[in-house]
Amino acid sequence: MEGGIHKAGSTEFRDLLYLTSKQPFILRLAFSAGIGGLLFGYDTGVISGALLYIRDDFEEIEKSTVLQETIVSMAVAGAIVGAGAGGWMNDRFGRRPSILLADLLFLTGAIIMSVAPAPWIIIVGRVLVGLGVGMASMTSPLYISEASPARIRGALVSTNGMLITGGQFLSYLINLAFTKVRGTWRWMLGVAGLPALLQFVLMLSLPESPRWLYRKDRKREAEGIMRRVYPPEEVDAEIQALRASVEADMAEERALGGGGLAGTLRKAFGSVVVRRGLAAGVLCQVAQQLVGINTVMYYSPTIVQLAGFASNSTALALSLITSGLNAAGSVVSMFFVDKVGRRRLMLLSLAGIVTCLALLSGVFFAVDSHAPAASEAEAATFGPNATCPEFSHAAAAGERWTCTQCLRAPSDCGFCANTDKLMPGSCLAPTEATRRLCRAGRREWYTMGCPSSFGWLALLALGAYIVSYSPGMGSVPWLINSEVYPLRFRGVCGGVAAVANWTSNLVVTQTFLSLTQALGTPGTFLLFCGVSAGSFVLLFLLVPETKGMQFEEVEQMLGSKDYRAWKKFNPKPQHS
Repeated sequence: MEGGIHKAGSTEFRDLLYLTSKQPFILRLAFSAGIGGLLFGYDTGVISGALLYIRDDFEEIEKSTVLQETIVSMAVAGAIVGAGAGGWMNDRFGRRPSILLADLLFLTGAIIMSVAPAPWIIIVGRVLVGLGVGMASMTSPLYISEASPARIRGALVSTNGMLITGGQFLSYLINLAFTKVRGTWRWMLGVAGLPALLQFVLMLSLPESPRWLYRKDRKREAEGIMRRVYPPEEVDAEIQALRASVEADMAEERALGGGGLAGTLRKAFGSVVVRRGLAAGVLCQVAQQLVGINTVMYYSPTIVQLAGFASNSTALALSLITSGLNAAGSVVSMFFVDKVGRRRLMLLSLAGIVTCLALLSGVFFAVDSHAPAASEAEAATFGPNATCPEFSHAAAAGERWTCTQCLRAPSDCGFCANTDKLMPGSCLAPTEATRRLCRAGRREWYTMGCPSSFGWLALLALGAYIVSYSPGMGSVPWLINSEVYPLRFRGVCGGVAAVANWTSNLVVTQTFLSLTQALGTPGTFLLFCGVSAGSFVLLFLLVPETKGMQFEEVEQMLGSKDYRAWKKFNPKPQHS
């Protein structure tokens, strides 16, 4: 939204408090639309805990890493389609109908998952939830951005990021609440439909984006909404700025002619402003995923188990810490995104991410190197048929195994720790009977990670990673994507960027557990560390600063002949 002049020496968050006290409708609008971020976050967090209990209920899932990855990643696959369709729907039908449809899809998927009798039904529900999340992930920040005064746009769009992390934190609390309830994971996944239902009801009472309305020649409606958003002394200037911007865009579109979606894409890529905007926006979205954040958010309890904490409830409780840090970091982002700047905050964030991933890789290497031995004598106490077959063959050949080799055995064997967890334990066949025998002796049963004295160090490194990620790479990419595209291409470009985000997310979530098996946990985190370092370099070269700039000024910057992302841009005055 074209806004008033950005006040020197002020932050958007301070302006947010001032403006919402005078115009509370702004906050209501941003919160209602921002529940789309809550849906995104809730789904990310809830499956990480539910997966632990789904594995216990379905033996085929327990034994198949690929099936576990598929249950997690099918929501992401649905989100790719949802984000792409959302870009077209936003431009054709408006922002508000797109959000309403997203809510219905999410609610339907949540109900299907909660009653699923088989793994494939869970997967169908995950796809529907993903379609809704994908549409909401790109539409909510766009709606908030277009209905917000320019000087508080950053802070309001950041509320979307805060609600994403708040949704993740809420999902961990709900997961913990249902750990002792019959049908654990069904309740966890079913409750996910409540935020969608809440947003659907709230959005029914909210207006369409004034920018979209103005483009559709519904000018009176657009002006009426702006009078509810802006203080009386600013509204006339804002309406004039909106009129000039939209009319200029529509005149350019008429000059370009029609051509449908394919024609729109051709025209978009024919503009240097769009190409540079997409380079920045898509890079931010891809980097947000490839730094490995969703290995932490989708698989956080599993990572905690990899660090040596075997109990499902313990893993969930400890994961709550990382989720809480993520939520706190998004609040920090609201205070600093317009003071420090979008670009600088992301670069600082990536520097911390690289450091923490290197530390995590080192910690997991130490965990593997100091894993307790697997003892043939210990395994024999569980009976002749309880021992892991690969371990029996290795022991007969005189080989020495540790817990690490046991868990990597092709038979998906489990490790039953000694009562002193760091002493030699038993490498056992992966059956329900051996698991019960192990736990009956007050021992811990390990299938994901090994007993370790380094577990708390891994949690500290994980916490530091979240603290580095959340204020920068967690929130800012969505803000960048709401600012760098010309209005006439904003819907389709937002769709392209959101699809890039979800595709990267799919790659990470569908491969993480397989990578830990192929490269080991240390090698997997080292790989993410290298990708994050490369992202730092590319972001420095391709992503400009947009702090405090109106949409027209961003477009002017991206179209300038001497454009360099790392150079400060001084906009030329606009004359109406």
